Amino acid sequence: MKTLISTFALAATLGTTAIAETIATGDLGLIIERAKGSVLLIDQSERASLARIEGLGDLSHASMVYSPDERFAYVFGRDGGLTKVDIVERKIANRVVQGGNSIGGAISDDGKLVAVSNYKPGGVRVFDADTLEMVADIPTGSKTIGLVDAPGRRFVFTMWDTGETWIADMSGEGAPAITKIPEMGENPYDALVTGNGRTYITGLFGEDGLTALDLWQDNPKPIRVLPNYGRGQKDMPVYKMPHLEGWALTGAEFVLPAVGHHEVLWIDANTLEETGRTKTYSQPVFAMARPDGRQVWVNFAHPKNDTIQVIDTVSKEIIHEFKPGPAVLHMEFTSRGHEIWVSVRDENKVKVYDTHTFDLLREIEADSPSGIFFTARAHRTGL
Repeated sequence: MKTLISTFALAATLGTTAIAETIATGDLGLIIERAKGSVLLIDQSERASLARIEGLGDLSHASMVYSPDERFAYVFGRDGGLTKVDIVERKIANRVVQGGNSIGGAISDDGKLVAVSNYKPGGVRVFDADTLEMVADIPTGSKTIGLVDAPGRRFVFTMWDTGETWIADMSGEGAPAITKIPEMGENPYDALVTGNGRTYITGLFGEDGLTALDLWQDNPKPIRVLPNYGRGQKDMPVYKMPHLEGWALTGAEFVLPAVGHHEVLWIDANTLEETGRTKTYSQPVFAMARPDGRQVWVNFAHPKNDTIQVIDTVSKEIIHEFKPGPAVLHMEFTSRGHEIWVSVRDENKVKVYDTHTFDLLREIEADSPSGIFFTARAHRTGL
């Protein structure tokens, strides 16, 4: 871990030296240990675990966001728990149980508000990032998914049951201003927003295709994307819903996991037209772009979840395939993409690979690891 010791002399007349210790959080991250209800604090450069922080509740489907200063992580648990973790002091700073079944969250662009989306009781609840006091309760009458932050202190989210997307503008005083956009499609299951905050895309489970919104428009309208991508193909059982937050943007193209098919889909980021497909080993869960956009790394659903494939984004061809171990659940690139960290749940390990040579660099012990979240996410919209 990078510990910076700053020593400075006070006025000569005091005859003393003050020493202040500062933790450089930019090199840190947290790993979800889903079976223990704990998170593991890790150091990227040292490729090492530093501390275990316990007492976070049910983390069987957990995610997190970071405060702008990278000091605090806000962990969203499946049990409705919202936990604020201080990674400098290595402890829980605050915790509230705000719902019965949560499915993720987001932090506003100014870092002042944290929002949580709920399956039960449904809707979105918004909290003060400092105190975790609730500042807004937005009932939707539906399981709520695809919650992301957007510029201008806005949150965007979608309803599984009604097929609507709502935009909650929290920039004013009092209750949020809500814009409701109907006819997004049948049973939206997840969503993403581009790094510039312009394009919001939701995947559809109840029908083929996706739906996009241009958030730069005053009155965004649904834009159908690949409405027939599965037509004429044999339907296959869906073993695990793909995660659109594990999407890839490789310069001019999106790469998205297809629902119920052994392929990833390539879409022109400007026209939203299909540009290609790549057949994959099994049903993809995450399709994640290396930060430079040259590679996309893909993992897969049970029962073939021991494998990763690497796709070259110029040729759209698979250039590498390997088996890190049983139950590969999540991947996270370092901020410049020279390494990737891979959680292998059933081996109780996180494995670190060089993204150019594909060499295994280090194995870190972790208890049923799943999500890996580096603090660099603090400075990216939608993460």
